[in-house]
Amino acid sequence: MKILKAVILASLIMINTGCNDVQQKQQPPALQAPQEPAKTFLTVDFQKGKELKYKFVSNRNITIDWGTTKKGKKTTRNIKRSSERVEMVFSYRPVEVNPYGITTIEAKCESVKVSRSGESRNNRDALRSLRGKTYTLKINAAGAVQDHTSLKDLAYEIGEKAFASSTKNRRIKDPDMVRDLIATQWFLWDTISSIPEPAQGISEGQTWESQLSIPLPMLVKPARDVTYTLQQIREEEQEKIAVIKSTYTLGEAIPQRWPLPYEGAFMMRGTFGFFTRYKVVSVKGRGEQLFNIDKGRIEKDRQNYTVDIDMLIPAPLATGDEPKPKTTIRQSITMTLLED
Repeated sequence: MKILKAVILASLIMINTGCNDVQQKQQPPALQAPQEPAKTFLTVDFQKGKELKYKFVSNRNITIDWGTTKKGKKTTRNIKRSSERVEMVFSYRPVEVNPYGITTIEAKCESVKVSRSGESRNNRDALRSLRGKTYTLKINAAGAVQDHTSLKDLAYEIGEKAFASSTKNRRIKDPDMVRDLIATQWFLWDTISSIPEPAQGISEGQTWESQLSIPLPMLVKPARDVTYTLQQIREEEQEKIAVIKSTYTLGEAIPQRWPLPYEGAFMMRGTFGFFTRYKVVSVKGRGEQLFNIDKGRIEKDRQNYTVDIDMLIPAPLATGDEPKPKTTIRQSITMTLLED
């Protein structure tokens, strides 16, 4: 992949040099345009036989606010809190490396741990069956995945295990964190692959846009609109590190190509199977990624954001006088390189 970087950079230098020669012949040096900001080329690099291992942590703190209730002279606020968290370790092994084209990667889940508290507490979670499972990705030098089929199949396989109960007429899905698998693995190199014209490089202060998923405990499918900014390039232990900042806002419904890892009609068990008409009203947050330019890999990534959701009590149980509950979810997703 270093060869690819050098070829791209050399080509651009030759083009720029040729243009400067023409300019020097046609106009005096004093009329030349100001020098453009230095460009940096970000590519995702893998080496044959070199495995990378990352730890992913996805954590949700969930608050359901029922508003205030009054008993006599005393007014109290009815708030229910819960949380759910998953820790996953994935290894990424290059199967076939092509610095000029498509590289094939085998990803394997080395470990997975799910925990819950409060009203979300449940000893079962389909995502626990992920341990030892593998999927493959084909990516180009910009980190763009050419085929998500293997990951999508794995997500559906794990998602099917969330249906522990069923009757003749309906399927019942237990709470699970399978959508966190999608949120962490589907968008691995999104910061790099979403750069509009990667062959032209980017400079400090430049921004670009993309979309990310929002893994939620209820069946609502909004997307996060994300704006990336190359804040700075700094030196750490004689290596260049790109600091990429991100900001999040509410986007439209998720694109059709993103999988919802459950098939068929079903009902949800638990708190979020009770409410209806969920509506995400806002998404706000920020993130930061440290990308090693010299080694072509992510060192650290963190995303923190808050989701506000309106919801209703089902019509047969609603009287019209009860408060309209609101849910606030504070979500964090991190990715950390474990082994060099």
